[in-house]
Amino acid sequence: MKKRALGKNGMPASVVAFGAWAIGGWKWGGADADASIKAVQASLDAGVDLIDTAAVYGFGLSEEIVGKAIEGRTREDIILATKCGLRWDTETATLHAESDGRCIFRTLEAKSIRWELEQSLQRLGTDYIDLYQTHWPDPETDMESLVDTFESLKKEGLIRAWGFCNETPERLAEAGQLGGLSTDQERYSMLDRGQDQQNLPVCEEQGVGFLCYSPIAQGLLTGKIDGRREFAEGDLRLGNPRFSPAVLEAVQALLAPVKSLARDRDVAVEHLILAWTLMQAGVSHVLVGTRDVQQAASNAAAGSIELDDEEFAMISQLADAWPGFESINA
Repeated sequence: MKKRALGKNGMPASVVAFGAWAIGGWKWGGADADASIKAVQASLDAGVDLIDTAAVYGFGLSEEIVGKAIEGRTREDIILATKCGLRWDTETATLHAESDGRCIFRTLEAKSIRWELEQSLQRLGTDYIDLYQTHWPDPETDMESLVDTFESLKKEGLIRAWGFCNETPERLAEAGQLGGLSTDQERYSMLDRGQDQQNLPVCEEQGVGFLCYSPIAQGLLTGKIDGRREFAEGDLRLGNPRFSPAVLEAVQALLAPVKSLARDRDVAVEHLILAWTLMQAGVSHVLVGTRDVQQAASNAAAGSIELDDEEFAMISQLADAWPGFESINA
């Protein structure tokens, strides 16, 4: 398993991370806690040491599952990343979403961040977080105050590093000028490359780690999802235009050459896709959703795959030819 630093002078972490959104069940049609615990443990055993979760994933359930999975293991061998800024237990000025009968609000006010951190530490069964991230920006909290809060938490030893998710390049640059920013986490894949012109250049310039979420586009880039796939009630992919019949057909056609290469190399299609993603300028890590032991072993294997120049060029040409979800569904 290859490792890279989480930002300049940051701690080294496996380039493939365990993405723990799905094991919380929320928006993924539920979850099996026992299978999820085994998946986390299998990932750790296979060399994945970076686990990315969030308080809101399953409304605390994902963090609880991760906490149970790492119980008894050497804490220093695990890089725990979680997120704050989405509250479902209180009301603020900014409504983020309504889901499962709950209203979820944004806030990055200092007192709220400290309260959320305390809850996350309890659920995860630890006394510090390696990488603490804002889940979404809060228009009510200014950048200087936010940076001060995170830097205070670092000095107190409650977190080792901090980062952003779902941010703008302008705010990334502002945080970088104030100092301390380690990482940025954004949606990025062969099918979602808007960050090439947005946050990636800022991260590369400032030495900020770039963590890709949904690097296999919620399963689309495994090549295993076709028109016969049925999604469970509560799964965000059910009725989602990104999984329309036209898109599924287009993705299958796009991946045909990658499938051929995967057969030749005796690897999974997603291994090649993840390897290509990790070769993009500025990209440091990929966060891959994992729900069972088999997926855990497969995802970990992607962390040692190398592409030669010809293979990289071939997949790049395919990515450049992707017309976009909106064009296909138009």
